[in-house]
Amino acid sequence: MDDRDRLRLVILVGATRQGRFGLTAAEWLAAHARSGADFEVDVIDLATAWLPDLATADTVVSRPSAVRDLAPWLDAADAFAVVTTEYRHSYPASLKNTIDWYDREWQAKPVAFLSFGGASGGHCAVSQLRQVFAEVDAVTVRETVSFPECPGEDHAGGQALDPAEGREGALHMLDRLGWWARALREARAREPYESTKHSGLED
Repeated sequence: MDDRDRLRLVILVGATRQGRFGLTAAEWLAAHARSGADFEVDVIDLATAWLPDLATADTVVSRPSAVRDLAPWLDAADAFAVVTTEYRHSYPASLKNTIDWYDREWQAKPVAFLSFGGASGGHCAVSQLRQVFAEVDAVTVRETVSFPECPGEDHAGGQALDPAEGREGALHMLDRLGWWARALREARAREPYESTKHSGLED
């Protein structure tokens, strides 16, 4: 495959507590993505992105430097994979904050999920994130990877993942993500995507 045809996948690590299993899970997923010919992979740890906690709806005020620094990485992505734990039947605040700081960077791009924590394996968090990403005109893929038996973030430090564990599900999800990423990239090239909605920050 020509390098120009490769898809840029950004994996977002959405949990920011110490002893995070999310970093382990993100690298595990990145390894599977890099094993094929479809993706170039960037792993972005939101704990070190230093995004401000409060987004502003004032379009006159320029974005803070940390927001501007992350924007090109998200803008260049053809697809996203969100690694999330589940806190109290929902997703981490760091993810909502990140989504809310950006608009165009998400639009008409596919999003997949790797989740863990709690009896549901993070499915409650994923269910809510699907609704949020729909509001920024992103497309979430049906297939997910979850680890229901994984301990929560507070107790997962140093835990490793068996490379073979969940491999089939991960590859299937990445195949679907690649299909949508390529289809939507071609669609954006034919006709730039224009949202008819106002930014969520203004609602």
